[in-house]
Amino acid sequence: MANSDLGLWLDGVSETVNSYRKMIDATVAQLTDEELHKRPAAGFNSVASILRHLGGNLQSRWTDFLETDGEKPARNRDTEFDDWAGDRDSLLKYFNAGWEKLTSAIRGITESNVNEPLFIRGERHTVPQAIIRSLTHLSYHVGQICMIARMVHEGEWKWLTIAPGKSAQHNESTWGTAASRSVGGSEE
Repeated sequence: MANSDLGLWLDGVSETVNSYRKMIDATVAQLTDEELHKRPAAGFNSVASILRHLGGNLQSRWTDFLETDGEKPARNRDTEFDDWAGDRDSLLKYFNAGWEKLTSAIRGITESNVNEPLFIRGERHTVPQAIIRSLTHLSYHVGQICMIARMVHEGEWKWLTIAPGKSAQHNESTWGTAASRSVGGSEE
């Protein structure tokens, strides 16, 4: 990958990661503490348990990612889906620690290490493969977070994307701009 190509690709990755984070933050901000921990039905995860899982996954995958396997021996994935015993702040601190590992890893990718092999559960990956694997994992869980939040939330909902019935108005006011993506919502 040529240096300019790498920069373009990493910019796109960073934009995507940032848009997922905006959706997570906008969703979590609308939930009460009770809603954050509420499971919509038996056998379903809560938003809190998914945040816990993502925090654990991202910490494991992106800590020393070029030197150690992405599935760290100390990680206990199964417990990540248990109810979080702490408060909102401690949950978000845990989640943020994982998120910071991902964003720090992306910032640390250079022409000299982009072609280095890395391993996840013993499977060899290229750096781009590992990032795409992580992005698809994130997108899967961001969708779950948004859906579960809508299911457990009481009251009005601030749309994270274009509100129903507002597509034409949105397109008219944002066409050709990054705002057209509407990540984070717009009631306009």
